[in-house]
Amino acid sequence: MKVRKLLKLLSFPAPLLLTLLMLIPLPSCTISYKFNGSALNYDVYKTINITDFPIRAALVYPPLQQIFENKLMDNVSRQTRLQLTDSNNANLEMTGEITGYSLSPQAVGEDAYATETRLTITVRVKYTDNVNPSNSIDQTFSAYRQFSSSLLLTDVQDELCQQISDELVDLIFNATLGNW
Repeated sequence: MKVRKLLKLLSFPAPLLLTLLMLIPLPSCTISYKFNGSALNYDVYKTINITDFPIRAALVYPPLQQIFENKLMDNVSRQTRLQLTDSNNANLEMTGEITGYSLSPQAVGEDAYATETRLTITVRVKYTDNVNPSNSIDQTFSAYRQFSSSLLLTDVQDELCQQISDELVDLIFNATLGNW
Protein backbone atom coordinates (compact mmCIF):
# COMPACT_ATOMS: atom_id res chain seq x y z
CA MET A 1 0.00 0.00 0.00
CA LYS A 2 2.78 2.43 0.90
CA VAL A 3 4.58 1.65 -2.35
CA ARG A 4 1.50 2.57 -4.40
CA LYS A 5 1.15 5.88 -2.59
CA LEU A 6 4.83 6.54 -3.17
CA LEU A 7 4.45 5.72 -6.87
CA LYS A 8 1.49 8.10 -7.18
CA LEU A 9 3.47 10.83 -5.49
CA LEU A 10 6.43 10.33 -7.75
CA SER A 11 4.24 9.56 -10.76
CA PHE A 12 6.78 7.08 -12.15
CA PRO A 13 5.64 3.92 -13.86
CA ALA A 14 6.53 0.87 -11.77
CA PRO A 15 8.95 -0.69 -14.33
CA LEU A 16 10.91 2.52 -14.61
CA LEU A 17 11.14 2.83 -10.83
CA LEU A 18 12.36 -0.75 -10.48
CA THR A 19 15.00 -0.13 -13.13
CA LEU A 20 16.20 2.97 -11.31
CA LEU A 21 16.35 1.12 -8.01
CA MET A 22 18.47 -1.61 -9.55
CA LEU A 23 21.00 0.97 -10.70
CA ILE A 24 21.59 2.27 -7.18
CA PRO A 25 24.78 0.72 -5.84
CA LEU A 26 24.25 -1.16 -2.62
CA PRO A 27 26.98 -2.09 -0.18
CA SER A 28 27.70 -5.79 -0.52
CA CYS A 29 30.31 -8.47 -0.22
CA THR A 30 32.80 -8.83 -3.00
CA ILE A 31 34.27 -12.00 -4.37
CA SER A 32 37.77 -12.00 -5.75
CA TYR A 33 39.22 -14.56 -8.11
CA LYS A 34 42.73 -15.22 -9.26
CA PHE A 35 42.37 -16.18 -12.89
CA ASN A 36 45.76 -17.80 -13.16
CA GLY A 37 44.87 -20.43 -10.58
CA SER A 38 47.89 -19.67 -8.45
CA ALA A 39 47.59 -18.57 -4.83
CA LEU A 40 51.25 -17.75 -4.24
CA ASN A 41 52.55 -14.75 -2.33
CA TYR A 42 55.12 -13.37 -4.77
CA ASP A 43 56.73 -11.30 -2.03
CA VAL A 44 57.84 -14.61 -0.49
CA TYR A 45 58.06 -17.01 -3.45
CA LYS A 46 60.25 -15.94 -6.33
CA THR A 47 61.97 -19.05 -7.74
CA ILE A 48 61.21 -22.67 -8.57
CA ASN A 49 63.52 -25.49 -9.62
CA ILE A 50 61.88 -28.17 -11.80
CA THR A 51 64.21 -31.11 -12.37
CA ASP A 52 64.09 -33.88 -14.97
CA PHE A 53 61.32 -36.48 -14.69
CA PRO A 54 63.01 -39.67 -15.90
CA ILE A 55 60.93 -42.61 -17.10
CA ARG A 56 61.06 -45.50 -14.61
CA ALA A 57 58.15 -47.44 -16.10
CA ALA A 58 58.41 -50.99 -17.43
CA LEU A 59 57.09 -49.84 -20.82
CA VAL A 60 58.99 -46.82 -22.17
CA TYR A 61 57.95 -44.25 -24.77
CA PRO A 62 61.08 -42.03 -24.96
CA PRO A 63 59.42 -38.77 -26.18
CA LEU A 64 57.09 -38.80 -23.14
CA GLN A 65 59.71 -37.40 -20.78
CA GLN A 66 60.34 -34.33 -22.92
CA ILE A 67 56.63 -33.81 -23.64
CA PHE A 68 55.74 -33.94 -19.94
CA GLU A 69 58.64 -31.78 -18.73
CA ASN A 70 57.99 -29.08 -21.37
CA LYS A 71 54.29 -28.94 -20.54
CA LEU A 72 55.01 -28.70 -16.81
CA MET A 73 57.54 -25.88 -17.20
CA ASP A 74 55.35 -24.03 -19.71
CA ASN A 75 52.37 -24.25 -17.38
CA VAL A 76 54.34 -22.93 -14.39
CA SER A 77 55.76 -20.10 -16.51
CA ARG A 78 52.35 -19.21 -17.93
CA GLN A 79 50.33 -19.39 -14.71
CA THR A 80 52.78 -17.96 -12.18
CA ARG A 81 55.39 -15.24 -11.91
CA LEU A 82 57.95 -17.67 -10.53
CA GLN A 83 61.42 -17.61 -12.05
CA LEU A 84 62.53 -21.05 -13.28
CA THR A 85 66.02 -21.78 -11.98
CA ASP A 86 68.51 -24.64 -11.85
CA SER A 87 69.66 -23.53 -8.40
CA ASN A 88 69.38 -25.91 -5.45
CA ASN A 89 68.37 -23.05 -3.16
CA ALA A 90 65.10 -22.15 -4.95
CA ASN A 91 62.04 -21.25 -2.88
CA LEU A 92 60.17 -24.19 -4.41
CA GLU A 93 61.40 -27.47 -5.91
CA MET A 94 59.61 -30.03 -8.03
CA THR A 95 61.24 -33.39 -8.69
CA GLY A 96 59.87 -36.73 -9.71
CA GLU A 97 59.67 -39.55 -12.16
CA ILE A 98 57.31 -41.13 -14.65
CA THR A 99 56.55 -44.40 -12.89
CA GLY A 100 53.89 -45.89 -15.13
CA TYR A 101 53.12 -46.19 -18.81
CA SER A 102 50.68 -49.02 -19.33
CA LEU A 103 48.09 -50.39 -21.71
CA SER A 104 45.05 -52.34 -20.57
CA PRO A 105 42.03 -53.74 -22.42
CA GLN A 106 38.76 -52.08 -21.40
CA ALA A 107 35.84 -53.31 -23.45
CA VAL A 108 35.42 -56.80 -24.85
CA GLY A 109 33.53 -57.47 -28.07
CA GLU A 110 31.47 -60.49 -29.14
CA ASP A 111 34.59 -62.29 -30.33
CA ALA A 112 36.25 -61.95 -26.88
CA TYR A 113 38.79 -59.44 -28.19
CA ALA A 114 39.24 -56.01 -26.69
CA THR A 115 37.43 -53.21 -28.52
CA GLU A 116 38.85 -50.42 -26.34
CA THR A 117 42.33 -50.00 -24.89
CA ARG A 118 43.34 -47.64 -22.09
CA LEU A 119 46.70 -45.89 -21.98
CA THR A 120 47.55 -44.84 -18.42
CA ILE A 121 50.47 -42.65 -17.39
CA THR A 122 51.51 -42.29 -13.77
CA VAL A 123 53.86 -39.64 -12.38
CA ARG A 124 55.31 -39.39 -8.89
CA VAL A 125 55.98 -35.79 -7.81
CA LYS A 126 57.93 -34.54 -4.84
CA TYR A 127 57.08 -30.87 -4.28
CA THR A 128 59.24 -29.13 -1.70
CA ASP A 129 58.34 -25.74 -0.28
CA ASN A 130 61.59 -24.48 1.24
CA VAL A 131 59.85 -21.45 2.77
CA ASN A 132 56.93 -23.29 4.40
CA PRO A 133 57.73 -27.03 4.60
CA SER A 134 54.17 -27.89 5.68
CA ASN A 135 53.08 -27.22 2.06
CA SER A 136 55.44 -29.90 0.70
CA ILE A 137 53.93 -33.05 -0.80
CA ASP A 138 55.10 -36.38 -2.20
CA GLN A 139 52.24 -37.69 -4.31
CA THR A 140 51.46 -39.89 -7.29
CA PHE A 141 49.24 -38.61 -10.10
CA SER A 142 47.64 -40.71 -12.81
CA ALA A 143 45.62 -40.00 -15.94
CA TYR A 144 44.44 -42.06 -18.89
CA ARG A 145 42.81 -41.99 -22.30
CA GLN A 146 40.98 -44.76 -24.11
CA PHE A 147 41.23 -45.52 -27.80
CA SER A 148 39.78 -48.04 -30.20
CA SER A 149 41.67 -51.31 -30.26
CA SER A 150 41.33 -51.28 -34.03
CA LEU A 151 43.97 -48.51 -34.04
CA LEU A 152 47.66 -49.14 -33.59
CA LEU A 153 49.21 -47.54 -30.52
CA THR A 154 51.90 -45.99 -32.72
CA ASP A 155 49.17 -44.13 -34.64
CA VAL A 156 47.59 -42.50 -31.56
CA GLN A 157 50.44 -42.49 -29.05
CA ASP A 158 51.70 -38.93 -29.66
CA GLU A 159 48.25 -37.34 -29.36
CA LEU A 160 47.31 -39.42 -26.31
CA CYS A 161 50.58 -38.54 -24.55
CA GLN A 162 49.92 -34.84 -25.22
CA GLN A 163 46.39 -35.05 -23.81
CA ILE A 164 47.37 -37.13 -20.78
CA SER A 165 50.34 -34.86 -20.05
CA ASP A 166 48.04 -31.82 -20.14
CA GLU A 167 45.75 -33.44 -17.57
CA LEU A 168 48.64 -34.55 -15.36
CA VAL A 169 50.17 -31.06 -15.40
CA ASP A 170 46.83 -29.55 -14.37
CA LEU A 171 46.47 -32.05 -11.52
CA ILE A 172 50.02 -31.40 -10.33
CA PHE A 173 49.67 -27.63 -10.57
CA ASN A 174 46.43 -27.63 -8.59
CA ALA A 175 47.89 -29.85 -5.87
CA THR A 176 51.07 -27.81 -5.52
CA LEU A 177 51.17 -24.24 -6.79
CA GLY A 178 47.41 -23.84 -7.06
CA ASN A 179 47.20 -24.21 -3.28
CA TRP A 180 43.57 -25.38 -3.40
